[in-house]
Amino acid sequence: MLEPLKRGFKMSTNLKYPLWGKNLLIILIIAGVLIGFLPIFESKLQNVEAESNIEETPEIPSEQLAILQGNSLLPITNPSNPEPKVIRKVNVVITAYSSTIWQTDNSPYITAARTQVREGIVANNFLSFGTKIRIPEIFGDKIFIVEDRMSWKKGKYQIDIWFPSYWEAKNFGAKRTYIEVLEG
Repeated sequence: MLEPLKRGFKMSTNLKYPLWGKNLLIILIIAGVLIGFLPIFESKLQNVEAESNIEETPEIPSEQLAILQGNSLLPITNPSNPEPKVIRKVNVVITAYSSTIWQTDNSPYITAARTQVREGIVANNFLSFGTKIRIPEIFGDKIFIVEDRMSWKKGKYQIDIWFPSYWEAKNFGAKRTYIEVLEG
């Protein structure tokens, strides 16, 4: 029978679940909630993986691949575009410049060869326009093209590399190294 209390009634039977039952119920509820959200996370994860694969994997033309043992692809060099031949090596001082008025003339985005400044452009006074060079100790196999000139005060044995910002050029500083002048 129920006895009246000051604040309510007292129950004669205990309605508590055993400890494992209560924990199991909580685990099932959490698992159900997580399973409901799982497809959302999987689709976002797949999108991120697909985007990262697209960015990291450059497109390689099929004529530059060799098939090995029927299922392996190896890159090969293109015989119609052989490795450029080094004509000579010259010791130089490498500096940097950017498209700022105080470092150039009144048309800072146009080179002396009348082309637009871009990545891979260098200025020099003794090499003709269009000459391709490499700076192996600093940039490895990257090829630069001479399309700009420097002040006559700089001399013949200095190379100025174009950078898109003043601070990148300033941080580059000056370095003594050699260049490789490439054929054609």
